[in-house]
Amino acid sequence: MSITGVRWSGPNAVLVELTGLAGVLALHDRLQAEPLPGQLDAVAGAATVLVKFGSRFHAGAARGLLPHLDLAARGHHAGNEVTIEVVYDGEDLAEVGRLTGLGADGVVAAHTGQVWTGAFGGFAPGFTYLVGENDSLSVARRSSPRTAVPAGSVALGGAFSAVYPRQSPGGWQLLGHTSAVMWDLGRKSPALVRPGDTVRYVAVRERVAVRSAVAPGPGSAPDQAGSGLLVQAPGLQSLVQDLGRPGFGDLGVSVSGAADPRSARQANRLVGNEPGSAVVENLLGGLAVQARGDQVLAVAGAAVRLEVRDADNQLLRTPALHTPFALLDGETLSLGAPGTGVRSYLGVRGGLAVEPVLGSRSSDSMSGIGPPPLAAGMFLPIAPVTGVHPVGPAESTLLPVADGPTELRVTLGPRDDWFGPAAFTALAGQDWLVSEQSNRIGVRLTPGPSGGAWPAGEAATPGAPGAALVRTREGELPSEGTVPGALQVPPNGHPVLFLADHPVTGGYPVIAVVVPGDLPLAAQLQPGRPVRFTVVDPTTLAPANQEPPHHGEPDQTASEGTQP
Repeated sequence: MSITGVRWSGPNAVLVELTGLAGVLALHDRLQAEPLPGQLDAVAGAATVLVKFGSRFHAGAARGLLPHLDLAARGHHAGNEVTIEVVYDGEDLAEVGRLTGLGADGVVAAHTGQVWTGAFGGFAPGFTYLVGENDSLSVARRSSPRTAVPAGSVALGGAFSAVYPRQSPGGWQLLGHTSAVMWDLGRKSPALVRPGDTVRYVAVRERVAVRSAVAPGPGSAPDQAGSGLLVQAPGLQSLVQDLGRPGFGDLGVSVSGAADPRSARQANRLVGNEPGSAVVENLLGGLAVQARGDQVLAVAGAAVRLEVRDADNQLLRTPALHTPFALLDGETLSLGAPGTGVRSYLGVRGGLAVEPVLGSRSSDSMSGIGPPPLAAGMFLPIAPVTGVHPVGPAESTLLPVADGPTELRVTLGPRDDWFGPAAFTALAGQDWLVSEQSNRIGVRLTPGPSGGAWPAGEAATPGAPGAALVRTREGELPSEGTVPGALQVPPNGHPVLFLADHPVTGGYPVIAVVVPGDLPLAAQLQPGRPVRFTVVDPTTLAPANQEPPHHGEPDQTASEGTQP
């Protein structure tokens, strides 16, 4: 039970590799009980623990400290014991019996006849990967994933078992179903099973109905008599966001928050709010809100035209971006389509007073936690303003360039040793194009044309397609924690740049991580625009000498296995 390597995962996080699940649980338990200086979160994986910090100074200090922790001396604190009753009527029960040679009855006996241990979270809140005492039920996932797996489904995937807490797509083999509620925000601990807990499945004959835990309803039909904003048009997508909910990675809950936190902070500063006050994040304009009571607003982020109109739809004024302005009772503010950037942030003095969930008012598109997307007719209450609130000056605008590739700095790793020199050349030696399929989960990138020029406001000059990021290693990567900015590379070699709502864990190798200071730029990238990556050193953020990793060093080892 020991640490075998510590890898950078961006300048503010490290990925710790361990010899087995016992080591993962022991380290995760220790970091939860005794956080390292500057630690924000610790996320357990199949054979790793990802540790996130508030600064690269703290991450660098931890990188030197972690290999010397004596996990054996501490031991692992026992988790809770959980019993889950299962009706074994799953669609894949017979197929699992055939694949394992146990038959359907033998699969049930093997599933209920061993104790399962919570290894790590991810995929969805309440979805905990469980490891059994033996590998008798290790089966491959379905070749064609289902588009919808019912909530409460009990399933196998690789060496793991789990219960789907909500209806979602999935490729695991279904054994049966349970009425156990895996995720309930009304409980003190929302997740029924956490890493380190032990689970015993019990077969029952009664057919049970799965009930879904109902989360609190922030932003739902508040009293419209108070001070606030009435949504007249939400545009393509408008969400309530703050600076997110760190610290719940082991429950499968991402930090979420504003995709461009720099602009969200600026909008709040301009109206005199605290940096973490709730704002409206709008995608590609089209938002219109009417004031209920006199309000002070500011808009930061994408370059949009602002218009204020009266009750008769007569144009009154066009406020400037990055400047506080009044929106009087009955007046309507509308946001036009952006000329540069994609996300705008509307701050209002006092902040949006929707109910927090797990300490945050952010809407998480990945997990469904937090306020629902804005819709026409929705009322957003504003918190009362008391005392003196200083208003800060505007900062310089940070948006993608219009006349060439937007440069994003990256640090290599943690899985750069899955790639060879050709991939590193392609990563930093060519431009990448932003796909229209990008969202708050991630920016999807495709190789840009080689040798193309980028006139202002125009598409790329036609040329030969660039190169994808080709792996040099076979097999699959066991699921492990990921960070915002991670460049995860699926088999097609087209990287996905993770943004605020990214999954907590992932099973594709991450070749590099965009530095946190450049993520606001990444969140403002328009579809079709080019991006160029510059490799920097994680300790200094100065340009690095880009070389293929040296295999075989203690911090360059990697574990292979079956991706969950």
